[in-house]
This record gives sequence, C-alpha cells and structure tokens, in this order.
Amino acid sequence: MSKKKNTNSSINKVLTQLVLDVFEQNGNTPLNYKQVSAKLNIRDPESRDVIGDILKDETFKQVLKEISPGKFQLLELKTFVEGKVDLTNDGSAFIVTDDEGESDIFVAPRKLRNALNGDRVKVYVYAKSKGRRQEGEVIEILQRAKTEFTGVVKMSERYAFLIPDDRKMMHDIFIPMGELNSAKNGIKAVAEITDWPAGARNPVGRIKHVLGEQGENDTEMNAILAEYGFPLSFPAEVEKDAEEISADITPAEVAKRRDFRDTLTFTIDPFDAKDFDDALSFKKLENGNYEVGVHIADVSHYIIPDSALDKEAFERGTSVYLVDRVIPMLPERLSNGLCSLRPNEDKLCFAAVFELDEQANIVNEWFGKTVIHSNRRFTYEEVQEIIEAKEGDFKDEILKLNELAYILRDRKFKNGAISFETTEVKFKLDEKGKPTGVYIKERKDAHKLIEDYMLLANRKVAEFIAKKGKGKHKYTFVYRAHDSPKPDALNSFAQFAARFGYKINTKSDKEIARSLNYLMEDVEGKKEQNVLTHLAIRSMAKAIYTTKTSSHYGLAFDYYTHFTSPIRRYPDVMVHRLLFHYLNGGQSVSEDMYEKMSQHSSQMEKRAADAERASVKYKQAEYLQDQVGNIFEGVISGVTEWGMYVEIIENKCEGMIRLRDISDDFYTLDEKNYAIIGQRKKKTYRLGDEVKIRVKNVDLTKKQIDFSLVQD
Repeated sequence: MSKKKNTNSSINKVLTQLVLDVFEQNGNTPLNYKQVSAKLNIRDPESRDVIGDILKDETFKQVLKEISPGKFQLLELKTFVEGKVDLTNDGSAFIVTDDEGESDIFVAPRKLRNALNGDRVKVYVYAKSKGRRQEGEVIEILQRAKTEFTGVVKMSERYAFLIPDDRKMMHDIFIPMGELNSAKNGIKAVAEITDWPAGARNPVGRIKHVLGEQGENDTEMNAILAEYGFPLSFPAEVEKDAEEISADITPAEVAKRRDFRDTLTFTIDPFDAKDFDDALSFKKLENGNYEVGVHIADVSHYIIPDSALDKEAFERGTSVYLVDRVIPMLPERLSNGLCSLRPNEDKLCFAAVFELDEQANIVNEWFGKTVIHSNRRFTYEEVQEIIEAKEGDFKDEILKLNELAYILRDRKFKNGAISFETTEVKFKLDEKGKPTGVYIKERKDAHKLIEDYMLLANRKVAEFIAKKGKGKHKYTFVYRAHDSPKPDALNSFAQFAARFGYKINTKSDKEIARSLNYLMEDVEGKKEQNVLTHLAIRSMAKAIYTTKTSSHYGLAFDYYTHFTSPIRRYPDVMVHRLLFHYLNGGQSVSEDMYEKMSQHSSQMEKRAADAERASVKYKQAEYLQDQVGNIFEGVISGVTEWGMYVEIIENKCEGMIRLRDISDDFYTLDEKNYAIIGQRKKKTYRLGDEVKIRVKNVDLTKKQIDFSLVQD
C-alpha cells in the first residue's frame, strides 16, 4: 500500500478542507490539481498526487464536479458557510448564518460533530431539494461559545461525571478521579472541558470550582454567574492594582479641573446603593437662568489603559445585578470607595454642565473634568417626599430641577420618544436569601428626574462629538444605537394590541411612537400591561454599542451615547477617554478597534441581562416551592408549540402549562394569532387571556415552574 493511502485520516480531513477552501476563496474558478497545489504552496510530487486524489474523491461525493478533463469546480458556490449553533430540545440544531438574507441551516444531531450551543462553526450545506428546508453538517468548530459548565457531580467508584445545569448542554462531562479538585458526590461545581477525544460520546473535563451544596443561596447565585461566564472574584493582580491607587487629590490635579466644591451638589440613588456614580450640581445665575451640572465619577482617571485592572473591567464589560447581590465591574476599592461620589468628600468627576433657561432650553454647554464636594446623599424616597410635600432639604433647588425635568421629558415625547414602563419585580429576602415576599418597584418623579438629566448629558456628549467632524473627518466614538422596528414585527404587534382595543398607527415613526405612548399610558395598572409591554419591546430592535453614528429610535435622539455610569459599564469608560482625548485636541482613533470593543460590550451586556433573568427565575421558583397545590389567577404571557406560559397576577411569577396536560382536547399552536386552539371543540387560549392555574411542580435546579390549568 502506498504512503499516500496511509495518510493519517485527520490530516487528510484538514487537507480536504483546505482544498475546498481554495475553490471557495477563488470565486469557484475551475482549477486542476497543479493549480490547487500552487495556491496551497505544495510543490513535492507526492503531496500533489494526494491533492489529485482528494479532487477525485470529492467529485465522487458530489461536492466537486469535473467540468473538463482534470479541471474541477465546486458543485455549488457557498457550499460552506459559517454561523452560530442554536440547539433545540431534541439535540438537533439550526445554524444561524452571518448573512441576514440566508435561511437557517438545519443540522441533525449525528451531523453536529460535538458542536455545542452557541459555538461558531463551519457548515457544509447540502444541495437543497425543492420544498425541503436547507440542511447541512458541521465540518469544523471555529470557536467554542464556552468551555465551562455548572452542574452536579455524580460519582461512582472509578469515575465521575458532571451533569450540566444548562438544558442545551446535551453531554455529561467525564471527570477523571484525579481531576475532582476535592468535589464530592452531589455537590454543585464548575467543570472545564479539557479534551474531547475523536469518537468519544462525552467530553473530558476537570472540576475548576466547587460551588457548594445544591439549594443554598450562595451556591445557586454563584452557579448562575459561572454559567454565564462571569468570574466569581477578582484576580489577585487586579485587586493589587486597585489597592495601589492613591486616594490623594493633589492641588496640581485640582488646578487642571473646574472647581464645583462651593456649588450645591447632591446624589440621588436607591436606599441600598453603595456606588454613587452621578451627582447633580445646581446654581441660579445672575441672568435668571440655571446652571445644572451632571457630574460623573472620573473612573478613567484611575484606570490606566491596558493595565490588569483595565483588562479585567473590559472583559467583564458591566456590573451584574442579581436578585440579592451586585457583582461589580470594578473592585470595591474603586466602585464603593475612590470613584463613589460619597457625601462630604472631595471627588474627581467628568461633567456635562448646562445653562438652562426657564423653558429648559440649553443656552450654553460645557464638557470637562471637575472636582466636587457632595453636600447630601438623597434616596429616591426622600426626594419624592420633598417633591410631593414641597418641604425638606434643598426643596427650592429640587423643585426647580423637577420642573425643568418635566419640560425636558415632555419635549422628548413630543419629538417621538417611546415610554416603556415595564413592571420590575423585587423580592423580600430573609437572612439566608430565601424569598418571603414579592413587590413591584415603583418609578416616580424622583427616578424620572435623575433619568432626564442623565439622558440630557448622554445626548449632548454624543451630539458634541458627532458634529465635531463629518465624512472622512469623522471622529471615532462609541454610540448607543437603537434601530427602528422591523415592519413585520410591528404589524404583528399592532394586530395583537387591537384585540384589547388599542390602535397602533404605523404610518410614520412619529405616529408609531405617539400611539405606543398612548397604549403604554392606557395599559398602566391593567392585567395586560406586562404582556403588551413585553411584546412591544420584543417588536423593537435591540440597542447596541457601535462606532456608527446611528440614531436612537426609542428615545427619538439623533445622537446618543452612554456617559453617565462608568463605575458599572465599560462603554462609559471608553466614552470618557475618547471625549477627554478630543477635548484636548487629539486626532481620531482607530474605528476598527473601537467597533470590536463595542461589539464585545454589547455581548457582555446581553450576557449580564440573561444572568439577571436567571436569578429572578430561580427566586420565583424558590418562592413558589412551598406553594405547590395553591391556586392563582394568571395571565397568558407566552405561547409555544409545547405549552403556554402564564404569569401569576398577584406575584408576577411565571410558569408553564404543558399542552399534553390539558385533558379536555388536543391543543395546537396558532402562531400567527398568538393562541392555543383545541382541535375538536375549538376552545381558544390567547396571549393576554386570564386563566386560573394550580402550581403543579417546581424544579429549582432547572429554574422551572409547572402549572396545571384549573378549568371551570
């Protein structure tokens, strides 16, 4: 047998892929084996013969075609595509490609080649048969979405497995006995995949962290963080960096800044806040106008670019707010100490300062570094009391700020901004973190007052840079962009809202905004509020970070950025650095680099939101664990082919009624009408309908609540 027939199969597989890539990369130009070899820089006769064999083999497999003697071409260009794995519950997957116009590619379980949910893969796409969906097979895993999984350790005498919590991780992870890291049977842990031998059904891994006993609050919250890829602590090097930062504010540093220490300044935050990253200063000017300063913690002063501290903050991207804790982006010395705008202390800030007239028109604006001395730390509740009673500390200043905020808000909505007032659920927790009650967080004037000045600062900072240069002379910056909704999604929502008597005018962006705002106002406090609000938000595009000067549809701003929360968001740190650079005459920086950083920030923001939702789902399940058998009134909040989600009106906990458990008929999904319909009796359950449910089962491990329908 010749040497070429003995070629190692895995090397042959790689070489085959390289050969096919040559055709793909050269626009499917017909090539012979010599031309392919030349493009691969292969010159020895033996290897060129192997290339010739590969061309014949792939022609036999109908991947290539021989269009003339010795000349080959791909049977179909774009045979190979790249995309992300979206795994389904039965172990098959759809590959979501980068091309928005392309349909997703179905891959059967046996054709996944150990690809996991979220992995970036290369797929060979089969020729499409008429009337059938596009199918393919994974030929290469380009990038793993993650290699660490939380789960429960199961042990026998000679080996152990980690059973992952992630329902989309279909493979248990084999753990050699020497890689258990002191983990015991039944304990919750984090395992890292270290190898996946060819032909093996299960990946091999090691226990990286032992989290603790199942069901304990700290264990479960840490498991959620680990599951979404957030570190459980700061590396020693990062903590050391933070500890070594000087707390001194020198006269030389003050001299570089505008001094607001003698101007009335205060913070307004939640009662349990520890990091205060924004403060307002207020002064009535001699000309009758008002100077309002939005002072933001000068995080970029303390964090040196490319330091261990900076790299860690960038990787995290954001602070994570779980039900019972905050996982900060920055170590405590910075987030709760140096950068926190605590009362009665001198603090370094980056500010947007506005001169406003009585109609809240901007007469002058200034951006730059400041030093402040906060006179008072207010809670939202204290400020709300002052607004309502018209009595209390700095009442005149607070009432005037509120009056101007009302004008800014009204103008924003007249210009087409959309008011989404979602219901925010909060839990009352005992000392062990167990939920004892549920309440709805209210947003009153005090919250909106702060929000309006933060929006003003974010908008004007973005506008200042965007208008500084145009076209080729555009300055690279990080914007917060929000695209207009896709017409199909909006029309679908409008049809659904019409069932409740709400009319959505889709003729123009302004009309859409106006009718959505009327809807949000009308629906407030009604049983369908949550359903309609969530559906409206789902019909909107997602806001992202980008260097492109896109507008913000939801706020109706031509330019918008995030400037006001650098303690908890890395994009704000980038914005501070860029703004300071340009204020000091700096040239435009690399757009490619900042676009990549913006994309990472958007991904981490989404991941943090998913982790936060997971913690809420866990606490909802924990809250209802002792209420199995109890009956509640609920609203249908979602419909799928296997069941309908119901949100309990009283406590906003959400669970599922499985269609197979509804015994009076055979029910199927009517996707277009957001409904579940009985096939014989035609009884219909629609999104937004009120139903009576019984808590059937609670699975804390899966964060899953099952309801059964209580039928009349």
